[in-house]
Amino acid sequence: ILEVAALDVRPGEANAFERAFAEAQRIIAGMPGYQRHELRRCIEKTDRYLLLVWWDTLEAHTVGFRGSAEYQQWKALLHRFYEPFPVVEHYTRVF
Repeated sequence: ILEVAALDVRPGEANAFERAFAEAQRIIAGMPGYQRHELRRCIEKTDRYLLLVWWDTLEAHTVGFRGSAEYQQWKALLHRFYEPFPVVEHYTRVF
Protein backbone atom coordinates (compact mmCIF):
# COMPACT_ATOMS: atom_id res chain seq x y z
CA ILE A 1 0.00 0.00 0.00
CA LEU A 2 1.32 3.43 -0.95
CA GLU A 3 0.32 6.40 1.20
CA VAL A 4 0.51 9.70 -0.70
CA ALA A 5 0.21 13.19 0.78
CA ALA A 6 0.92 16.56 -0.81
CA LEU A 7 2.19 18.73 2.04
CA ASP A 8 1.84 22.51 1.70
CA VAL A 9 4.16 24.06 4.27
CA ARG A 10 3.56 27.60 5.54
CA PRO A 11 5.68 30.09 3.55
CA GLY A 12 9.11 30.65 5.04
CA GLU A 13 9.02 27.50 7.19
CA ALA A 14 10.50 24.96 4.77
CA ASN A 15 13.87 24.72 6.55
CA ALA A 16 12.23 24.26 9.95
CA PHE A 17 9.87 21.67 8.45
CA GLU A 18 12.79 19.72 6.98
CA ARG A 19 14.59 19.71 10.34
CA ALA A 20 11.43 18.50 12.09
CA PHE A 21 10.88 15.85 9.43
CA ALA A 22 14.44 14.57 9.90
CA GLU A 23 13.45 13.77 13.49
CA ALA A 24 9.92 12.56 12.68
CA GLN A 25 11.05 10.09 10.03
CA ARG A 26 12.71 8.02 12.75
CA ILE A 27 9.30 7.63 14.38
CA ILE A 28 7.51 6.32 11.31
CA ALA A 29 10.42 4.09 10.30
CA GLY A 30 10.05 2.14 13.54
CA MET A 31 6.36 1.34 13.11
CA PRO A 32 5.08 -2.20 12.44
CA GLY A 33 4.11 -2.61 8.79
CA TYR A 34 6.32 0.26 7.59
CA GLN A 35 8.41 -0.53 4.51
CA ARG A 36 10.03 2.74 3.40
CA HIS A 37 9.34 6.39 2.66
CA GLU A 38 10.41 9.30 0.50
CA LEU A 39 9.96 13.03 0.97
CA ARG A 40 10.29 15.08 -2.20
CA ARG A 41 10.29 18.86 -2.57
CA CYS A 42 8.42 20.46 -5.45
CA ILE A 43 10.52 22.36 -7.96
CA GLU A 44 7.78 24.76 -9.06
CA LYS A 45 6.30 25.40 -5.60
CA THR A 46 9.15 25.30 -3.08
CA ASP A 47 6.80 25.19 -0.08
CA ARG A 48 5.15 21.99 -1.35
CA TYR A 49 6.39 18.49 -0.57
CA LEU A 50 5.24 15.05 -1.58
CA LEU A 51 5.33 12.38 1.10
CA LEU A 52 5.29 8.78 -0.08
CA VAL A 53 5.13 5.97 2.49
CA TRP A 54 4.95 2.28 1.64
CA TRP A 55 3.09 0.08 4.15
CA ASP A 56 2.42 -3.67 4.32
CA THR A 57 -1.32 -3.03 4.70
CA LEU A 58 -3.74 -0.11 4.84
CA GLU A 59 -4.41 -0.92 8.50
CA ALA A 60 -0.71 -0.66 9.35
CA HIS A 61 -1.06 3.04 8.58
CA THR A 62 -4.67 3.89 9.44
CA VAL A 63 -5.00 1.80 12.60
CA GLY A 64 -1.48 0.89 13.72
CA PHE A 65 0.38 4.15 13.13
CA ARG A 66 -2.45 6.64 13.52
CA GLY A 67 -3.69 4.88 16.65
CA SER A 68 -0.27 4.83 18.32
CA ALA A 69 1.43 7.02 20.91
CA GLU A 70 4.18 7.52 18.33
CA TYR A 71 1.66 9.21 16.03
CA GLN A 72 1.10 11.85 18.71
CA GLN A 73 4.84 12.62 18.60
CA TRP A 74 4.73 12.75 14.76
CA LYS A 75 1.74 15.07 14.94
CA ALA A 76 3.43 17.38 17.47
CA LEU A 77 6.52 17.65 15.27
CA LEU A 78 4.87 18.19 11.90
CA HIS A 79 1.22 19.19 11.86
CA ARG A 80 1.86 22.83 12.78
CA PHE A 81 3.63 23.39 9.45
CA TYR A 82 0.72 22.55 7.14
CA GLU A 83 -1.56 25.11 5.51
CA PRO A 84 -4.00 23.73 4.51
CA PHE A 85 -3.97 20.38 6.25
CA PRO A 86 -3.10 17.68 3.70
CA VAL A 87 -5.38 15.09 2.19
CA VAL A 88 -3.88 11.62 2.55
CA GLU A 89 -4.73 8.94 0.01
CA HIS A 90 -3.78 5.29 -0.30
CA TYR A 91 -2.94 3.45 -3.51
CA THR A 92 -2.54 -0.17 -4.45
CA ARG A 93 -0.34 -1.46 -7.21
CA VAL A 94 -2.10 -2.31 -10.47
CA PHE A 95 0.85 -3.57 -12.54
